[in-house]
Amino acid sequence: MKNTKTFILKRQEAILKYLEENNFAKTEELAKFLNTSNVTIRRDFQILEEKGLIIRNHGGAQVSQNILNKKFCDNDATNKNEILKSSIAKKAAEFIENNDIIFINSSSTAIKILQYIGDKRIVVITNNGKVLGMNLSPKIEVILTGGQVYGRKQSMIGDIATQIISTITATKCFIGVSGIASHCGISTSVFQETTINMKMLENCNGPTFVLADSSKIGIHHNFSSGSIDNVNYVITDKNADESEVKKLKKKGVKVIFSEEN
Repeated sequence: MKNTKTFILKRQEAILKYLEENNFAKTEELAKFLNTSNVTIRRDFQILEEKGLIIRNHGGAQVSQNILNKKFCDNDATNKNEILKSSIAKKAAEFIENNDIIFINSSSTAIKILQYIGDKRIVVITNNGKVLGMNLSPKIEVILTGGQVYGRKQSMIGDIATQIISTITATKCFIGVSGIASHCGISTSVFQETTINMKMLENCNGPTFVLADSSKIGIHHNFSSGSIDNVNYVITDKNADESEVKKLKKKGVKVIFSEEN
């Protein structure tokens, strides 16, 4: 029935979306758009105004400035996060040399490295499905592990992915993590990716790099996926906790800072 709570909530969500896209709308305009009555729209306006989501005026309504400010702040935070990821990836790319064979895991930061390779000829082995949508240099040869697709991250997991990695020895390894701490190593939020990360670290005969913004330094996430002894470098930003950075250095890990904050 049209009176159900779910239907009312969906209609009010539609009103909010319409107002966000059009700045302002008349009662009659929304009633026609949503195929309902003016009385129903006015009732929805009253509820939404009481929640602080809209402001009623001139026979219609507009979105509250608080909502617009929140959307702006959320977008601004997202943009800053992307800039931070890119700066860490760019710094990591400086360590890649011609003819390197590198591992890259499912990290959204680590895969960005490939945007900063330049004209170097390399082979990259990855379980990161996002690589398929990237515009890469023809000098970058990609080996995608295959395996079961973990939808949320578009990563390849399972026995097939692990077996492929087991047959390859890389010259360098670049891993993004959910957390890294001196006392417990690296960790991830996805249990199925632990064996992938471990195998990449194990099958690398050169330096290993962990890419982690400052919010992940000193943090232990759900599932352990590698010992701190397997990590040679951590690339992070300058907001990283100083005491934890010192602890990592005492463990023999070289900590490198990106140029952007």
